[in-house]
Amino acid sequence: MSLWRRLRLLLNTELSSALDRAEDPRQVLDYAYNQQQELLVTLRRGLVDVASAKEQLVQQARRLETRIPQLDDQARRAVSAGRDDLARVAIERKWLALNEVEGLNKQIEEVETEKQRLATQERTLQIRLEQFRSHRQVVSARYSAAEAEVRLKESLAGVSGELAELGMAVGRAEEKAERLQARAKAIDSLVDLGSFPSMGGGDFVEAELLRITVTKEIDDELAKIKSEVGAATSPKERKA
Repeated sequence: MSLWRRLRLLLNTELSSALDRAEDPRQVLDYAYNQQQELLVTLRRGLVDVASAKEQLVQQARRLETRIPQLDDQARRAVSAGRDDLARVAIERKWLALNEVEGLNKQIEEVETEKQRLATQERTLQIRLEQFRSHRQVVSARYSAAEAEVRLKESLAGVSGELAELGMAVGRAEEKAERLQARAKAIDSLVDLGSFPSMGGGDFVEAELLRITVTKEIDDELAKIKSEVGAATSPKERKA
């Protein structure tokens, strides 16, 4: 692998790791949830606007419907008065009002259809939002648990490394202690064999001969004391 490819691979790996650390799934879920909430608010606002528009159309149609009988009455009274011209104007207004009412009714139906469509979307989005909220809580809890587990395992990994180093240090200390003990035993063996001079200095052979001489003198003196004590007690035993 060329140096440039290795550098690209290293940079991509570092960038991916940085993005993973920067992109918190909980923040992404919160952002998506807030976006859906805003959409729901916008949809509800539109639903209110459509309902208000429908109410205005209904009121306008009612006003025209109440005017139609009045125009019909005006036409009849104008005919009775011999004013066909006025009757024609009243009838023309009546027909215009009827046509306008018909158009308003169609608009009311269309607005009602739009209202029902928006209401259906509002209910669907509300259900999806509640489901997403539950899903968000579950995913956030799982991510938090996984994050805590990773931190714990990373800490344990660090502790394990330290414990391994401590174990090696203890092993070296035990090994050193065993070497020192073996050396001490070796020195004791050499001392027992006479390889080292006595603590008082001088030749070892002379020291041993001196010890034998002193021991003999001590034994002789002890025997002499025993003989004297035995001689002193013998006359007393005879008198008795």
